[in-house]
Amino acid sequence: MEAANAEEPKLRHVETDVLIPKLMREKAKERCAEKVEAFTHCCKESGFLMAFKCREENGVMKECLTAHYKDPSFFEECKQEYIKEKLEFERTGIPTKSRKQKLPTSM
Repeated sequence: MEAANAEEPKLRHVETDVLIPKLMREKAKERCAEKVEAFTHCCKESGFLMAFKCREENGVMKECLTAHYKDPSFFEECKQEYIKEKLEFERTGIPTKSRKQKLPTSM
């Protein structure tokens, strides 16, 4: 059984093309949080003219996010994290979101 776990599991098409990129977007937003926040702040202050007033902030944010999306090592990092979560779910049957919730203190 250990030999099967040592090998990388076969990922489905939806996992490589949808789920892992979704995880990448979430992590990239965390890593570019300062630039995303600057763009969000600009948009909130600009109202309807945000398309024109926030071009610089949007460009900087897109550069940061795109750099992460195109980085093969970042993809591999997210892929390994996804595989780890998948294997943990298969082992316990509890989704990651449920595992991260706090347990009740009075039992």
